[in-house]
Amino acid sequence: MEFAQCLLRQAEKHPSLQAQDVLKLCYQAAFGAAHLRQQLPQGEKWFYEEFAATPADAQALSEPISPALCRVNLSAWKRCKLPPAWLFRLCGLTEEADGGARARFLLYCGQVRELAQAGKLPVTEAAWEAQLRQFDGTGRGPVHHSEPYRQAEAPAYRLAPAWAVRLFPLLQRLAALPEKPVSVLAMDGRTASGKSTMAAQLAVVLQAGVAHMDDFFLPQSLRTTARLSVPGGNVHYERFIQEILPYLRDANAFSYRKFDCGSMDFAGQREVPVGRWRIVEGSYSMHPKFGRYWDTAVFSTVNPQEQLERICRRNGAQAAALFETHWIPLEEAYFADCRTAERADLTL
Repeated sequence: MEFAQCLLRQAEKHPSLQAQDVLKLCYQAAFGAAHLRQQLPQGEKWFYEEFAATPADAQALSEPISPALCRVNLSAWKRCKLPPAWLFRLCGLTEEADGGARARFLLYCGQVRELAQAGKLPVTEAAWEAQLRQFDGTGRGPVHHSEPYRQAEAPAYRLAPAWAVRLFPLLQRLAALPEKPVSVLAMDGRTASGKSTMAAQLAVVLQAGVAHMDDFFLPQSLRTTARLSVPGGNVHYERFIQEILPYLRDANAFSYRKFDCGSMDFAGQREVPVGRWRIVEGSYSMHPKFGRYWDTAVFSTVNPQEQLERICRRNGAQAAALFETHWIPLEEAYFADCRTAERADLTL
């Protein structure tokens, strides 16, 4: 959702919005929580105090403020029984990293001016220009909410990356699991559906170790016609059973061998760190030969056209053609034969 749409939605949802609150929205949408780095560890203490003091209620869990960011309401996070530490870590991932925050801020301020001129905001153009002059005179730091907005809305939220919204249903399911020394998440699904990206994101939020099915590419010596004719046969499941399954439930760190499909040989070790969360991500991670080793399983999907477009952007047109004619049909045969999506607890 573009910034102007987010702003109009905020104005509709929060009619007490003042020019100062619009400026805060522009600042947050452009810079994220960049100021958090200067506030640690005090900012963490403030967060937990605010979270403890915020009652659970029926607010929306998140509200978009830009294509990249959203506000997550503490009261809704608490209602969903989600650990506050997860939200604090998400907030730490919102700091702008591309160096374009200042340009975005000026762009967003210009869009506010246009909307105010058109009479589409509860803020006049004159009030907006006055707010900008005041902001320029105070050093352009983080902006606070206005007193009228604070009185009417009692805002209590933290910023999070927009991509986190896709993960919220999964985070709620994980938070509801009975506590164990180690909990395991399996993430199976279609190529280019976002499995590796989601696993990397979850690794930060959960402080989880990740094992990748791409590291279990089938060696050439095992690529027999008989083997490849069996759905799911094109993964080295024997090695996964030996090098991963015995250690997933052990909170200690472990390592396993990585297989490089480019050189068709092993390429060092991958470390899985200490932690109470473990993630196995990649196609074939729910292979029936592994048994039900997970506490929760997710099936990640994408429509065929978007799938090929993503593969083309990631790997090039030649590789995309090979995926379309070879790898994707092998995956789909595995999904159908092993009922992977049906066996998953959640589809994303």
